Amino acid sequence: MKQQKFRFEPSHDERARQGYVGAIKGYTNMVVQTDLERTIEGKVLPLAKAATAKQTLTRKDIATLSSALPLYALWSNLTFYSQDMLFKTVGDTVKRTKKDQESIAQTLTSRANKKGSLSLDEHLKISPPISQIEIHRMPGGYVSETDPEDLTAGRLYSGTIEIYRNAKAMGDGSQAGSDAIGQFTAKTVKSYFPELAPRRILDLGCGTGEQTIAFKRAFPDAEVHGLDAAGPLLKFAHAWAESEGAPLHFKQANAQATGYEAGSFDLIVSHILFHETSRTVMPKVMKEAFRLLAPGGVFLNLDVPYQPEVTPLPRQITNHWQVINNGEPFWTGFAESKLPPILAKAGFESEQIFHNYEQFGAGQYLVFGGRK
Repeated sequence: MKQQKFRFEPSHDERARQGYVGAIKGYTNMVVQTDLERTIEGKVLPLAKAATAKQTLTRKDIATLSSALPLYALWSNLTFYSQDMLFKTVGDTVKRTKKDQESIAQTLTSRANKKGSLSLDEHLKISPPISQIEIHRMPGGYVSETDPEDLTAGRLYSGTIEIYRNAKAMGDGSQAGSDAIGQFTAKTVKSYFPELAPRRILDLGCGTGEQTIAFKRAFPDAEVHGLDAAGPLLKFAHAWAESEGAPLHFKQANAQATGYEAGSFDLIVSHILFHETSRTVMPKVMKEAFRLLAPGGVFLNLDVPYQPEVTPLPRQITNHWQVINNGEPFWTGFAESKLPPILAKAGFESEQIFHNYEQFGAGQYLVFGGRK
């Protein structure tokens, strides 16, 4: 009998409810937020400019006036409660299929002819914020589990992320389980460095691993590894890769001290990792990436494109809401960080550092990194 696939499979009604939540989130982000930002531009900025002698205003100069707007309260509530609805509707599918999907995962990952591997470290100390904060306000966060076979954290993340991306115009309309972001990252690598033929690839902060698979597909001759601190997400990633027949090697470790040998990778990638990383930790992760690269190796990352130099003040206000209300403590800190100097301090030579914006779907991503 053919083995059933490890999948996120909503029923008809569950899919309809999830589509409804996605539509609400999209309307909130694209329509209500746009109206709010226009109101901040037309009403708040003139008042703030009249009240100060500053030549250039910052986000902090208009924060209080902006948050006092009735439209801000409406948008804030819609954003907050639609996030609750997202996890509730996807959570219904996760709970209903929990027993069957975890049984499938157990079968896939315990068979003798596995394609890849999983290395967990039960003694790893999980650092804040992962250990203390429900990132994105995902119930239980990334590291919670009720038993060794519990895949709720990974399945909940995997089931919600594409709905969330699409609603923020940072996706391409894909459904749960898509590797579109990984494909886009691999395509960007090939565009920037067409001669690169990596033998070993590391996906830093690989999470649930769907995007890690894309690097094996894009570079079939490479040995592909994924690293994350969250064991429950890696258990999901391992099961997903085995279900896809992808020989991926996952490891639980801290990105600041991975335990891999120096010079052991030709390509290190990440997506949406660094905006979950503090300004204290970020330089250490970049220094570790430099250590891991072989000469000529590439470090390429995708992340949120909300740097102040390309983001109007009203959008900076709505972005900072994520820090205050949505379990994203480092969102603004990352956006306001000057990345090229941090990369240079990590060891990358200035002429080998890049910092660009690339279009994906209806939006764009920041692409940054360096070559050793």
